[in-house]
Amino acid sequence: MGLKNGNLSDNNYFCEKFLNIIFMEISAKYDASKIEEKWYKYWIEKNYFGSEPDDREPYVNVIPPPNVTGVLHMGHMLNNTIQDVLVRRARQLGKNAVWIPGTDHASIATEAKVVAKLKAEGIDKSTLTREEFLKHAWEWKEKHGGIILEQLKKLGASCDWSRTCFTMDEIRSKSVIRVFVDLYNKGLIYRGVRMVNWDPEAKTAVSDEEVIYVEEVSKLYYVKYRIEGEDGFLTIATTRPETILGDTAVCVNPNDDRYTHLKGKRVIVPMVNRTVPIIFDEYVDIEFGTGCLKITPAHDINDYEIGIKHNLPSIDILNDDGTLSEQAQLFVGVDRFEARKLAVEELQKSGYLLKIEDYTNKVGRSERTNAVIEPKLSMQWFLKMENLVKPAIEAVNNGEIEIIPTKFKNVYRHWMENVKDWCISRQLWWGHRIPAYYIQGTNEFVVAETDEEALSLARQKINNPNLSFSDLHQDDDVLDTWFSSWLWPISVFDGILNPDNTEFKYYYPTNDLVTAPEILFFWVARMIIAGYEYTGEKPFSNVYLHGIVRDKLRRKMSKSLGNSPDPLDLIAKYGADGVRVGMLLCAPAGNDLLYDDSLPEQGRNFANKIWNAFRLVKSWNPDSTIAAPEHSILAAEWMQNKIYEALSQINNHFYNFRISDALMSVYKLFWDDFASWYLEIVKPEYQKPIDLTTYQKTIELFKELILIIHPFMPFISEEIWQHLKDEKDRDSVVIASWPELKPFDEKLISDFEDCKHIVAGIRTIRQEKNIPNKEKLSLKIIINDVYSGRFNPIIIKLGNLESIELTNEKPDLASSFLVKTTELFIPLGNMINKDEELKKLENELEYQKGFLRSVMSKLSNEKFVNNAPKNVVDNELKKKNDAEEKIKILEEQIDKLRK
Repeated sequence: MGLKNGNLSDNNYFCEKFLNIIFMEISAKYDASKIEEKWYKYWIEKNYFGSEPDDREPYVNVIPPPNVTGVLHMGHMLNNTIQDVLVRRARQLGKNAVWIPGTDHASIATEAKVVAKLKAEGIDKSTLTREEFLKHAWEWKEKHGGIILEQLKKLGASCDWSRTCFTMDEIRSKSVIRVFVDLYNKGLIYRGVRMVNWDPEAKTAVSDEEVIYVEEVSKLYYVKYRIEGEDGFLTIATTRPETILGDTAVCVNPNDDRYTHLKGKRVIVPMVNRTVPIIFDEYVDIEFGTGCLKITPAHDINDYEIGIKHNLPSIDILNDDGTLSEQAQLFVGVDRFEARKLAVEELQKSGYLLKIEDYTNKVGRSERTNAVIEPKLSMQWFLKMENLVKPAIEAVNNGEIEIIPTKFKNVYRHWMENVKDWCISRQLWWGHRIPAYYIQGTNEFVVAETDEEALSLARQKINNPNLSFSDLHQDDDVLDTWFSSWLWPISVFDGILNPDNTEFKYYYPTNDLVTAPEILFFWVARMIIAGYEYTGEKPFSNVYLHGIVRDKLRRKMSKSLGNSPDPLDLIAKYGADGVRVGMLLCAPAGNDLLYDDSLPEQGRNFANKIWNAFRLVKSWNPDSTIAAPEHSILAAEWMQNKIYEALSQINNHFYNFRISDALMSVYKLFWDDFASWYLEIVKPEYQKPIDLTTYQKTIELFKELILIIHPFMPFISEEIWQHLKDEKDRDSVVIASWPELKPFDEKLISDFEDCKHIVAGIRTIRQEKNIPNKEKLSLKIIINDVYSGRFNPIIIKLGNLESIELTNEKPDLASSFLVKTTELFIPLGNMINKDEELKKLENELEYQKGFLRSVMSKLSNEKFVNNAPKNVVDNELKKKNDAEEKIKILEEQIDKLRK
């Protein structure tokens, strides 16, 4: 640098300013492990993820609260990466973005974990009081409950951690109880004995949505029931012979001529020798099996309905743990599956077992424990759903709430229109205890938010002012976990207890909910129901349903299968940015992601590409005394327009929730356009300086690209931003603005595509003819109305040409190629092999003729021409005209060579 009187020369002042940044430490390799922790800590210290109500437009997402029992798995990785991308971009768009984190108390899963822990310590739950057990549960929650949220930070999740909620914290718990009391007072919650799905392992009822039906190979047992007072018998088929002990009837169709003579008769139930009536009901399918059904009202939902209709008794043969009860009379205390084996042995021994067949049927299993579900009569609490769902159905039907992809709208509608009352009680201790209080010595109970209110209501109900709290006993059951999480978008802002508070009014309704299709009913539908019931508004505008992460064999990833990598190991190996990119590149909305380690590897490679491009640019030595060459000016103009074009596409992808497509546009923009073309055009010759104008423009273009990359790759974008930013830029890329979309020149972009093809054509000829890159060539272009010549300086540089000449004459001894309908020639003199050139042209001609045939096949299809959009038909016509023009040119070139 030249010094004048101890000061930097005017000409080189800016060069020195830019060069100073070079001396900041830029490592040769991008080391994600060092960068990620540094910048996450910085973001937290600066409170960039924090939000308070102000005059900006809010953008609000609530996290699907993971179970406190959980640790990060691949599904979490995908889900939270998508959420973070949306929130970070909203922040860049100037919105007051907030992402609310939290965890779910997960009644069944957590209680199972605590019971297992206690068992390992030699403690049986049954020896503890409720209060003692809950003390252990809270200790377990405090120790393990925050693990998954800390893991999400490794991924880069930009949640406002100061707002972390828990479904059993004070505000959320009080909200749940208030809603229960309110719905009870509205007559929507009731208590009664109903057939429920019983999980014998968790010892609790579960809802219909928590039962997963799995196709399994079972046995079908054909059993004889002797007709009372006769030698004859009826044959029934069952997959559950142990339930014979609870039979209270055998049913046939009244239209079945085989059995009409049995009206008024009874049969003897095998093993227990109980006589039960033969009843007649059209429910029985005459064509199915033997046409006879055993009726066990206590252990089958359809039998239960028939039992009510025909006033049959119910015999509950199962205990809560799945062992046989005293009412079974046989095999008492034996596990249900062992009892099945004993029942088969007994039936064989007594001669009542006719035959056994293999039988494939769907078996209901608990979504939480995988235990085989038992239909069981039980006293439970239910929520009437019929009227509650109506506003929620209408909201999706009229588009007030969008479900993406739209194919799930019909699934949602079908479930909502066929919804059953929701069994909301669970036979557990961990959870929100049902606020129903039973009055000792009576059949009465009251429902209240607090013990004090319960005592007051109880005194009024039985007109006894001397009643004390010791005369009340609160219901032992807790509420279904989903009964708390259905309030999540409301309760995280205290909207149930304090609906007029500033935060709730500002942040609600939220914007985008990102979740998986399998909880569309468990959670999403119920949140919509609660939203309209308690706010009169939708809880969110858009529901984005992503697919399931599967392995290459299309199996769902799980620890039990051993096919799920540890996400933290992936982050350590590929970097958080690499993993994020890998997860998103192949994750279109609603479609499953087939995971392979090549995905995060591709993401890591992209991070390395960005880093290497950054190091290349920062290695250049800018010189303000050099004028910008024409090829660099043109390249910068093209690149700027290309960014605007890509930005238009990316914005559109975001608007339509095509997150994977948005990332692919970003990927191609940086890798193909910026790194592979722009930087190659503008880079200076080896060890020579670059003009300051081009350098500055390159830095500005790089910053725009970093801003677009940021939502997908927050860590590397922050690291590079810190190197590139100047005094006019924001301190962090997190709070820097998303680039403004400006008009772009489509013709210029199209002309550059031609430029690319010309350069590629020149390079192909060099390769075919073994012409060194350092050897200059000349290019002749046949004059036409299509070729603009705008990018000739770039073609000259990248093709290493002496000249480009426009001519009307097709030169001899030249290698030729076509770009669209423009003919280009490189004179090669004696290097031309006519036979080789002729063969190349004939191959190209054959290709173009085949292409024309395929286009003509479409255009000759009257249905296509009449029904396809005009722009599609016009495009095919253009292809036809171009192909015909190319064929004409190629035939002329072939004729010329043959002469």
